[in-house]
This record gives sequence, C-alpha cells and structure tokens, in this order.
Amino acid sequence: MSRPLVEVEGLAKHFPGRRGLLGLGRGAIRAVDGVSFSIARGEVVGLVGESGSGKSTIGRAVLRLLEPTAGSVRFDGVEVTRLGRGELRRLRRRMQIVFQDPYASLDPRRRVEDLIGDVLDIHGLASGAARRARVVELLEQVGLSPEHVDRYPHQFSGGQRQRIGIARALAVAPDFVVADEPVSALDVSVQAQIVNLLVELRRRLGLTMLFISHDLAVVEHLCDRVIVLYLGKVMEIAPAAEIYAAPRHPYTRALLSAAPQPDPDAPRRRILLSGDLPSPANPPPGCVFSTRCPSATERCRREEPALEEKSPGRFVACLRADEIDAPG
Repeated sequence: MSRPLVEVEGLAKHFPGRRGLLGLGRGAIRAVDGVSFSIARGEVVGLVGESGSGKSTIGRAVLRLLEPTAGSVRFDGVEVTRLGRGELRRLRRRMQIVFQDPYASLDPRRRVEDLIGDVLDIHGLASGAARRARVVELLEQVGLSPEHVDRYPHQFSGGQRQRIGIARALAVAPDFVVADEPVSALDVSVQAQIVNLLVELRRRLGLTMLFISHDLAVVEHLCDRVIVLYLGKVMEIAPAAEIYAAPRHPYTRALLSAAPQPDPDAPRRRILLSGDLPSPANPPPGCVFSTRCPSATERCRREEPALEEKSPGRFVACLRADEIDAPG
C-alpha cells in the first residue's frame, strides 16, 4: 500500500488566552487538540463540524500558514513542521489553498492577470506573453472567459470571484489543495456550480484535497471520506457512503439530521442538541461532546474516549459507540 500524501498526527494549535479587566489571564484556547488523519493521493477528504470546531485552523496548520503548537504534519514523507523558510516556500508550490471569502481574498486594486500571474512570478514559472497565456488557460479551466483577464474583482459576481480564487490556487499545478469553506459565502444556486466545478477539476487533474465545510450535504457530492470535528477533536472518520448511511457517533447523527435532503417529505428524526458549543478555552472534562450529547453517561463526563477503529477505515471516538444503534 502506498504512503499517504498527507499524514497528520497529534496536531494541536493553542492560542494564548486573553487578559481580563483586572489583568487576570484566561486559559489557552485549544482550537485544535490532538488531531490525527491521513489523505491518500487523489483522495478528497471532507472536514466537517460547527463553526468554532477548529476546521479552518487545521487547514492552515497543515499548510503551516499557522504554526502548530504540537504534532506532526508530513507531506509526501517530508516533515512540514521542521522546514526552514526557503524549504517551506519551495514546498508550497505543491500545496495551495482556496479561501472562504472570494471578496476578501482578492486585492480589489489589481487586475485578474496580476492576481493569478503573481503566483507564477513568485515561483518563476512564466513571464511576458507566456504568463498571460497561462492566466487565460487557467481562467478557461475554471469556466471563465479569456476577456476577463483585464478586469478587476469588483466587476465579477461572488461565484466568479471564487472561480478566480480557484484558478489562482491551480496556477502552480499543486498536488494538494485545502479548500476552506469555499462555497459558504455564496448563494445556494452558485454553491452547486462551484462544487460541480471542483468535482470536474478533481476528475481532470487528479487533485488531492482537504475540503472544509459545515454543510454535510455539500460534502456528500465531493468527498471520498469524511472527518467529523467537534471542539478541536475528531469524533468520527469514515468513508462518505458509510457516514451518510449509518453514522456511529451521536454528534455525526445530529449533524446529519439537520442537513437538507433531496426529498423534504421523507420521514426523518431531527436530533436537537441542547446548549451551545463550549468554549475551547475551557473544554469540558471527559468527552468534549458530553455536555450536549443525548446519550451521555457519567462515565462520558469523566473519561475521554480514544479514536478507535471499529471496522476497516471506520474510526469513532465514543465510549458508547458499540451500544447505540444507528438510526434507520
């Protein structure tokens, strides 16, 4: 079996706590706390969870746009966390990101040719007429017209701007792309178009991708496997088909029960979670989901569950996973 392209082990990212009015410090914010997973070549893995669960922090830490507090990130066998600035810059040609907000991620003062062409300049890939031709090729690859090359971001719709962001990420022909909530800022009809574009690009270019989203319905159409995250910890990892057919973790079931489904009249049981997401500065003891879990016991509130492989490729962090039947 070939080695995964991306291997993450024990990844943690803690931010310093804020000081209160009396100068008293608060505990560190545990945005990500001991996360492990891998991504095979050509695989698209979805990372899902509520806002504040640490999804974007993981994406940025994997690329070392944020420095991890602890843990290991290996890309094609290379330990990313130990690379110097020059080595990291060379490696980043193989690792790119598509940001969430297409309005904020593009400099409004620059034309599309330069927004995309700057990436080619940085890595010394093209100049002059070849640079412009490559930008036009990338625009066509994401469904835009060559005439768009001389326009500014304000002249495009939100969906078109996100296509430009995708073209910029693809400019260096990367092996791995982190797509950080790339459709969450778009209208529903436009979301489907961008997801379909990513599906086609994945098929055509053989992309390996970490697709970050809070929307399980979006993830279903694109991803091979799904990682479910809650308060900086992994709750479940499984092939997408298994997650959607028979979720094993109570949190995964709650997320799926709230996701839109093709037939609105089909019967389903909505699982409502009580309370709010706890603060990552003060996570609950035991299982971090125990304060909202409808199946939690006293043991759940005392013991932290390990992420265990329940069946081949199926990992669950729940003390009661073997007791609770999946909903039919």
